Amino acid sequence: MGVVGLPNVGKSSLFNLLTEQSAAAENFPFCTIEPNEARCPVPDERYDYLCGIWNPPSTQPAYLFVTDIAGLIKGASEGAGLGNAFLSHIQAVDGIYHVVRVFEDTEVVHVDDSVDPIRDLETIQSELCKKDLEIVKKAIATEELAVKKSQGKFKLSPTFLSATEKLLKILENNEPVRSGDWTTGEVEIINEKMRLITTKPITYLANLTQADFIRKKNKWLPKIHAWIQNHGGGTLIPFSVDYEQKLWDTKDPEEKAKLAKDCPSILPKIITTGYKALNLIYFFTAGEKEVRAWTVYNGALAPEAASVIHTDFGKAFIKAEVAGFEDFKELSGGQKSMAPIKAAGKYKIEGKSYVVKDGDIIYFQIGQLTAPKKK
Repeated sequence: MGVVGLPNVGKSSLFNLLTEQSAAAENFPFCTIEPNEARCPVPDERYDYLCGIWNPPSTQPAYLFVTDIAGLIKGASEGAGLGNAFLSHIQAVDGIYHVVRVFEDTEVVHVDDSVDPIRDLETIQSELCKKDLEIVKKAIATEELAVKKSQGKFKLSPTFLSATEKLLKILENNEPVRSGDWTTGEVEIINEKMRLITTKPITYLANLTQADFIRKKNKWLPKIHAWIQNHGGGTLIPFSVDYEQKLWDTKDPEEKAKLAKDCPSILPKIITTGYKALNLIYFFTAGEKEVRAWTVYNGALAPEAASVIHTDFGKAFIKAEVAGFEDFKELSGGQKSMAPIKAAGKYKIEGKSYVVKDGDIIYFQIGQLTAPKKK
């Protein structure tokens, strides 16, 4: 997920908070993959429960990778600021956290001199649509050139023509591509020929003052919600960088617990919402040596899930022994054994066509891995 927004809206502060909490949660010095990229553990009570049951020497949760993308400004699509570099960074991520400033603070200068979240939303969306429009026009030119060079052997497909006609109309109206209605063929063309930005899922994060966040009210929130619904949809999460920082900086355990009870941190919701927006789920492997969450795309088949553990496991897949987490928690009696789950008929043997479900506890049976023959 890429963190996107205008300058001085709280993007880097949010990213730093996620980074600091990740370092603490992982129990080892935080490793920044690049100066602006970090991985955040996905909070999950199911994972915590399994770790508590097995208490193994090795544990690994699911992770969400988050990139802090420098602030966009009006005209970025035409190169203003570091425009095209920023837009290429957005192009590289799978989903977007769009941070919009709602808080008033005379000490934090707004790039447009006043706080107006709707104007800011329009600015960012306009820049992203303009960049996509540029990408679509380049794709059309490339295809037309290929047809011309073929000297009549090839022609533009009806699906390509219908997709690009709709793309041009939508983007010229400053509407995101994800708001359109697309056939399966058109989706395949768009994914194959273009790396568009406005197809990506977006989670909107409204950065409030501490007071507004605690009371869960602000005059802009209904307007922002309405704007989102009219511009491609997405989830809106109000939060406050100032409050999250205060909660994080509070070291006294009793005081921290009281703050969290009165107004819990919203960061776990931000992480889990971003993870789900990417159409990701995870299954568990659990045993004496390790409890681990493995990320797969929603809809993954059992051999694909096995391949996440090791690429050869998918090739040599025999079967998957599966227990749903809720069944395990209900029937195991807090013990490590799968015997009660088997006795209740809830421990299932699944084949290659099994679609992995979020929270499955899986043991894979793998056949013999044969080494390639020497030539």
